[in-house]
Amino acid sequence: MNEVDAAQREVIEEFAFFDNWMDRYQYLIDLGRRLPEFPEADRTDENRIRGCQSQVWFVAERSGERIRFRAISDAAIVSGLIAVLLRIYSDKKPAEILATPPEFIQALQLEQHLSPTRSNGLASMLKAIRRMAAEAEGSA
Repeated sequence: MNEVDAAQREVIEEFAFFDNWMDRYQYLIDLGRRLPEFPEADRTDENRIRGCQSQVWFVAERSGERIRFRAISDAAIVSGLIAVLLRIYSDKKPAEILATPPEFIQALQLEQHLSPTRSNGLASMLKAIRRMAAEAEGSA
């Protein structure tokens, strides 16, 4: 099991503590509120993720063998989804990111419980993470 797999399993186990989706939504919102500050200078069109109804900015930085992501959204639930994505993918090796399918989406039943626009936004964020990881892997 690689680090991305382990991080997915931790997130899945955390969400299993909640009996219903109202509690899960609240947990997502709470996670999103704890995202670190995101500098105004990084809220550029270049860093904006297309395909999200809300505004989302994502930045990737190479750190040795690893890639670190920073991100923010102007929407509460989307910020929570970002927090989950950062926990799973940030500070991981690009090759592991690319080799590991996002099993947490099905395990958490996100596609069934997110609106179509939020599901599309999640897919766009995952696509951006994979693209950034592929670019980092190519520059290694």
